[in-house]
Amino acid sequence: MNVLDAKVITTVRGIEIYLDVEKNITIKEIYIPTMNSPFYEIQFGIEYFLLREKKYYDSEMNYFGLRMNHDFSSITLKEPETESLFAVKSEAERAATKKLLGEWFIKTNSYQESLNGCIKKVQGEDVCTVEDIKHNIEMMRFLGELLELTTEDIEMALVEKPVQLQI
Repeated sequence: MNVLDAKVITTVRGIEIYLDVEKNITIKEIYIPTMNSPFYEIQFGIEYFLLREKKYYDSEMNYFGLRMNHDFSSITLKEPETESLFAVKSEAERAATKKLLGEWFIKTNSYQESLNGCIKKVQGEDVCTVEDIKHNIEMMRFLGELLELTTEDIEMALVEKPVQLQI
């Protein structure tokens, strides 16, 4: 890793420093379409350092989701209800975070390695039924599409906030 593999965003909370280190990227959940949910979805966690005034640094892990429709023609970035990568940020900071995802994150070695690790895991699974085979084929298609994402794909994506229930 070298310094060029890092990305920095300045926010009101402090300076967020993102490093292209495989252990800093996690894949929390992956879903393929079902009768109840017609979308492909994946949730990524990104660990970063937050430099704050009068503190050296804090390491934080926050998440975002990526949803694609059945033919991979539409992409939406999703904010989780908690620990969102976009949370407590101004509109300019949210735009910088989206830019980070499109111009840096999807091009990092860590992103590629985490997806390739999932592909190898799916390939190594024992399949016993036709349903298992279909599931694995769909999972492989989705992971393959994620490897092909471009900066423009992310820039054009909407960012969907979690639905807040009012009581």
